[in-house]
Parts: sequence; C-alpha cells; structure tokens
Amino acid sequence: MADIKISGRKVAISDALREQVDNKIGNALKVFDIKPMKCDVVLRADKRHASKDRSSCEVTVFVRDNVVRVDAAGPDLEAAIDEAASKVSRKLRKYKTRVVDRRQRSKGKRPEPIAEPVADLSDLIVAEPEEAEDDQLVREKVIELTPMTVEEALVQTDLIGHDFYVFENSVTGLVNVVYRRKNGGYGIIKPKIEEADE
Repeated sequence: MADIKISGRKVAISDALREQVDNKIGNALKVFDIKPMKCDVVLRADKRHASKDRSSCEVTVFVRDNVVRVDAAGPDLEAAIDEAASKVSRKLRKYKTRVVDRRQRSKGKRPEPIAEPVADLSDLIVAEPEEAEDDQLVREKVIELTPMTVEEALVQTDLIGHDFYVFENSVTGLVNVVYRRKNGGYGIIKPKIEEADE
C-alpha cells in the first residue's frame, strides 16, 4: 500500500473523507503497485464559488523518479475524489504500459538519437507587449535534471500535465526542452553544438 498524505485547503479533513481517499485513491494506486510510491492528496472546497465545481482534489503520485499528477473538480468533495481516482488509475496504466513495459522489452538496447529536424527557434519567439510595472518573477523552481530519451521526456510531460518538460538528453548529455504545440503535436528545443576548430 502506498503512503498517502492528505491535506485540506479551506476544508477540515474528517475521518469519513480520510477513509474515502484511502479507499478510492488507494485502490487506484493498486493498478501499479511498486515500491517506493508516495502520494500527496490536496482537497479544496470553496463555498463562495458560483460554479457547480466548487470542490477539487489534486493528487500527486511519486513513483521512483517519476511524478504523476492529476486534478479533478466536482460539486462536492466525494465527486472530486471519485474523478481524481479514475484519472490516477488511467495515468498509472499509461505510465506502466509506456514506460515500464517498453523498458523491459528494450533491455540491452541503447537509445538511438532522434534525427528529426527542429523548428527554427525564431518561430517560437512571440513579441510581448511592453512590461507592466507589476510584472515580476513570482516563482522560482529548481529541478533535478534526469538523463532520459526524448520519448521518456514526452511521457513525463503527459504524466505531470504540463505544457513543457526540461530534461538531460541521455544520448547527447545536453539539456533539452520538449513542449506541447498549440496546433497539436510536440516540439523540442535543443542547444546548438559549436564545432571546435581543428
């Protein structure tokens, strides 16, 4: 059984809620029962919110060196927990089939470099309106760069639900960024490697 840590924002965690999280999220985690696995669950309720989805459940699962994150909302906490459990189960199945099973099939194979051309970086630059005085850096996040293939980085992008993912390319040893394109598909940003003069 995974270690599940439950916390609440604007909601008191009752024994009934704790039991529901343990049952629903705990059963969802059994899809991929591997050690070590930790899980953080954050429950939120906003009684002033006018929307029908006033409650939310955010689940973050730490599986070895990977992170699986889902967020679900509903009219009450029970519905949000049910939806989050369903999403966690789907993402863990996806993780298992795409990462673990593929890793077992390709044991002993070295990853081959991706020779796919990358879009010109100038296409990615968008002119920003002049900065307002209140625009400022509001958050800093330090990440640990893990060597992985481009395919593994794409899986991580899906698992954590972000639009981009920074990683160390295991083939080149350089820092790369994969990102979800607005018109579909993914892109990759790679540093230009300077050739040494001989």
